[in-house]
Amino acid sequence: MKIKIVHENSLGAELGLQPGDKIEAIDNSRVRDILDYKFKITDDQIRLKVRQNGELVEYDLEKDEDDDLGLEFEDMRIRKCANDCVFCFVDQNPPGMRSGIYFRDGDFRMSFLHGHYITLTNMGWKELKRVVEQRLTPLYISVHVTDPDKRLELFLYGKDDNLLSKFEYLTENGIELHSQVVLCPTWNDGVFLEKTIADIHQYAPMARSMSIVPVGLTKHRDGLPFIPAITTEYAENAISLYEEFDKRFKHADGSRFLVLSDEWYLRVGKDVPGCEYYDNINLEENGVGQVRDFIEKWTDFDIPIFEKETRITIGSGKLISDTFRNWFIPKLNAIPNLTVNYIVIENHFFGKDEVTVTGLLTAQDIIDQLIDTDLGDKVIFSDRILNDEGSLTLDDQTLGDISKTLKVLLEITGDSPEQLFNTIRG
Repeated sequence: MKIKIVHENSLGAELGLQPGDKIEAIDNSRVRDILDYKFKITDDQIRLKVRQNGELVEYDLEKDEDDDLGLEFEDMRIRKCANDCVFCFVDQNPPGMRSGIYFRDGDFRMSFLHGHYITLTNMGWKELKRVVEQRLTPLYISVHVTDPDKRLELFLYGKDDNLLSKFEYLTENGIELHSQVVLCPTWNDGVFLEKTIADIHQYAPMARSMSIVPVGLTKHRDGLPFIPAITTEYAENAISLYEEFDKRFKHADGSRFLVLSDEWYLRVGKDVPGCEYYDNINLEENGVGQVRDFIEKWTDFDIPIFEKETRITIGSGKLISDTFRNWFIPKLNAIPNLTVNYIVIENHFFGKDEVTVTGLLTAQDIIDQLIDTDLGDKVIFSDRILNDEGSLTLDDQTLGDISKTLKVLLEITGDSPEQLFNTIRG
């Protein structure tokens, strides 16, 4: 664990720790990553081994249990997923995109730290025991299908990964699990979906939820197995079938176990469910309840004062366009001295009929469809068009690159009224 930053007036600074020093062990136990560090640093008395300038130095510390050392570390190396799933989005990207888009994350540590969904195929019993020992809960698990033969076919993984045994071990030891099924027509729907729901539901309540998400397909699937597209009719049937399953698979207290992602409803022009539907399950990053959360934030907000006439353009992908056009943009245009032009960006890069979410828009599509247009004082998009660091689009361009080409400032915003109005005002 190499130290990147030592905060001023911290215990680490008092010890004389410096960026570049390496934490080797705490209480004679090796520190492999940030999770080890956080788990071991909580004791009030610790023995710290640090490699400084090539020498191993030991420190005996007494501290409050909640105190850490005021250190930040270099990013840990992320474990790659062991699968080659037939629907994996990584395989559906053409060359020339930002490097991170080609990496399959299969690291249980990222699942705990950031809510990333993993498949458990990478995890042996050593890692499972570590999860239990360090109380790494909740975890987010991509299940997709539980039938062993179908898992081999869908995951293109060479052996049975004993998924249900892992679910049993983790849930019996108090680890809460949120699961996900990416639904692929003719692959893991029908009887396979019903079996998958039943198999995971048996581990409730520690198996807390199962999200069903429609498969995302792009036009770049040359050489990959055929997966039928999600049609409007298929989505309508999926919603009807879900309502039947939802009645059968509840938690013992009547709360919801099974949830659909927002995309199912938006695809068929239906309103997303109300707040009570989600039973305090926080899965917005998985596209579950994201639109409802947005609507709630904008249902009652403080109307800002714009002293001078302000004209902006807001852009988004096609999926959210009905909500924006019929509900959100009229709210903004009712604000005195604010005029908002709304433009829907089609995703020609991935396929305009295949990929419609805002978060998968590329800079090139934004530029091609906005250039030579009167965009007002600035253009605003959701911050989902950028990577986690907020620096690059999918096709490796910066906001500055786009702004220079469009000859008008392009900025990003979060979902809240405060964030948008601060962005508008600059």
